[in-house]
Amino acid sequence: MHHRALVVLCCAALLAACGSDRPKTEPAAPPAPAKTATSKTVPLGPLPTYQRELSGTLLEIPAGATVELALLVIDERGRPQQLLASSTLTGTGQALPYQLRFNPEAFPAGARVELRGRASQSGQLIMHLPPQPIAQAQTQATGPLRFEQAP
Repeated sequence: MHHRALVVLCCAALLAACGSDRPKTEPAAPPAPAKTATSKTVPLGPLPTYQRELSGTLLEIPAGATVELALLVIDERGRPQQLLASSTLTGTGQALPYQLRFNPEAFPAGARVELRGRASQSGQLIMHLPPQPIAQAQTQATGPLRFEQAP
């Protein structure tokens, strides 16, 4: 019985010591703003050896529009079956560069794989990317891609 009381007392003392009201000290100088704060895209850094990448530019995306890109495995009826990679970007009103990294081991041999995209503004679909077939699990540049108006 004495051991249990001693353990409870030690735990209570430890909690009391950790719960001090002492204010936390502020750093002397605020940290310098990151250079990426002015940029809409954050560089992903070098491509790891175990990944591949699709890259290019998206044309005529309105400023403020949210763009979603997805690399999908598609069945014989044209329905998405598996997501291989995805990315979300924000339109700037100018050509929008993109990088979409994926694992080549997840790329199914002999299956239909497509790059698909959509753009929305204020929660409403405004544009879509015609499906772009991706035949091989290699790093490749798609070049400039043009979105079409949504029906």
